[in-house]
Formats: sequence, structure tokens, C-alpha cells
Amino acid sequence: MPVEEKKNLHRVDDYPYEEITSPLLAWYRENKRDLPWRKDGDPYRVWVSEIMLQQTRVEGAKEYYKRFLEKFPTVYDLAAADEESLLKVWEGLGYYSRVRNMQKAARQVRDEHAGVFPDAPEKLRALAGIGDYTAGAIASIAYGRRAPAVDGNVFRVLSRLTENPTDISLPAYKKYLEEKLRAVYPEEGKACSDFTQALMELGALVCKPTSPDCETCPLRALCRAKERGRQEDYPVLPKKKDKREEKLFVFVLVTKDGVALRRREKGVLKGMYEFPTAPQDRPKEEILRGWGVDDYRIVKVEKAVHIFTHIRWEMDCVLVRAESTPFEQFTIPQIREKISLPTAFVKAKEMLEKEYGV
Repeated sequence: MPVEEKKNLHRVDDYPYEEITSPLLAWYRENKRDLPWRKDGDPYRVWVSEIMLQQTRVEGAKEYYKRFLEKFPTVYDLAAADEESLLKVWEGLGYYSRVRNMQKAARQVRDEHAGVFPDAPEKLRALAGIGDYTAGAIASIAYGRRAPAVDGNVFRVLSRLTENPTDISLPAYKKYLEEKLRAVYPEEGKACSDFTQALMELGALVCKPTSPDCETCPLRALCRAKERGRQEDYPVLPKKKDKREEKLFVFVLVTKDGVALRRREKGVLKGMYEFPTAPQDRPKEEILRGWGVDDYRIVKVEKAVHIFTHIRWEMDCVLVRAESTPFEQFTIPQIREKISLPTAFVKAKEMLEKEYGV
């Protein structure tokens, strides 16, 4: 039976947290993956990788990480970048507020810290887009500070080890785990960096969400959930909220001068370029006429779905050949090389590619 969801913090103070440090460090040093951001512990590179990995799997992030650092090798390069080149490098990673906050933070580091990331968690948290987790990751991984970084992997590992039924969305639970970890961190230095990464690595490689590989786990003898065969009951997750559904037309308007794009003015993806969209609350022909697109031909219509955190877009992608449009237009090479289009519009872009070779 699944663990009953708890709304209050459950303390497991009788667990021997101090016994996890040595076996975990030994396991990590023997089994850690060779990842590009682990090469030198540079705080700028640690920060870039941690922001990317918030919503992206490790394998998917590697190539983005490489391209990002080729384009912006230092915090000064990132601070000075124009927005379109920044968004283009990030294209496909989604959650574009992350990279906009990265540039804000880069400018803070440049202007307030002489281009050097601070090493104290409280100063790191003052930078745009950096919360408790990222501050702990930079301070411990790059600077060897005794600063815990509790992410989803760490929640899972510790919840199973201690068989703690607290809902992980409870802020007090995160603070409690940080307190427990801080007490068992090794002395400041390389071991602190390794310990933070070891907890993350164990969750990624061994203590997986489903079918954990318990027999290879260095902490199996200390795991209370394994002892009772209840590994997959932990961690206790919050109930998922129903996603709001929106039905949209996505118009791929092509003229002799280029392809129509516009910036979204509000809501999800605000500020990003998009193919012009409209709610499906009236016929697509009426929408086109309302935009002043009168002389046109609908080439094809294809359906697509994109799921955001709290919204589900159901789209009819409409490829239209028109004489003119009221929107800004871009040539196909410009779209390919300079314009960042959100992944929500992958189907629309594929339609354009098939017809016109974008």
C-alpha cells in the first residue's frame, strides 16, 4: 500500500545520517560519470550546468552545455550577449525564463562581484534565478563549502533511507534535510564537492524513481525502505494538478517576402517569437480576415500537442500561402540562424521545413 500523504513534517532523528558519508564518497569516486562540467569545478561552468539540468536530462544537456560555453565562455560574454543570440543557443531547452535570469545574474556578478561568483550561499541566493538548491550546488561543488543542495534525486535518496513519509513539496522538509546533511558533511574542500555530487549521482544512477538498483547501492544496509520492501513508496509526492487545456490555431503564414513571426505579449512564452496564434473560438478564416490577410490559400492543416507544466496546448497548425501579412517577416535563413522558436512550435516548423526547406 502506498504511504499515506502527510501534510506535516515528520522528523526521523533516530536515523544514523553520519554513517552514509564514507561509503557514499567511496562509491562516488569509483563510479562517477565523466561529465564535461566536472572537469575543473569552475563556478561559472557549475552554474551553467546546474541551471540546464533543472529541466533537462544529463545526456540531453551535454551538447547544449558545449554550445553554450563555445558561445559564452565567460560570465562577461554572457552578460554582454544580445537577447536573440542568447535565446537561439538555448533553443530547444525550454523554460526560457531560466536563460533570461542567467543573463541578469551574469550582469550582477560582473557589476557587483568583479566577475567572480561569490562562495557563500546567502550571497549566491541574491543572484537572479538562484535559489537554495543552486546556491548550495555552486558553493559546495565549486568552492568546497559545507552547503547541501537538495534536488529531486537527493529527496528520493534520503526519503528512502529514512523511510520518511513527508510530502516533498513541504518547504520545511527541504530545510530539515539540509540541516541533517550539513551536520554530516566532511571537512571543507574536495570531499564536500564530492559528497554533494555523490548524493545526486546515487539518485540518478542507482536510487532511481522506479526499479532502483538496490543490490549495487553502497547504502543498502542503511536503507529502511529497502529493509521493508517499500522503496517505490518513497518519496511521497504532491498530488498532481489537472492541466488547463487550451485549443489554438498556429498560423504558418508564408509570403514572397518571408515567414510571419511575432513576439508573444503575455502568458506562457511571453517575449518569445512565435508563429501567430489565436484561440479556436472562431473559424480560422475569420481570424485571418481579422488580421487583414485576405488573399491567401490554406496549404495544409496538421495537429500537434505540447504540454507545459500546468497547461496543455492542443494545436491546429495551419500552413498558409498569402500575398501579405501584418506581422514582422523573416527569411528562411534568418529563422534558421538567428531566431529562437520555442519547442511548442516544432510541428509548425516541421511543416515549413517540408514545404520550403527551412
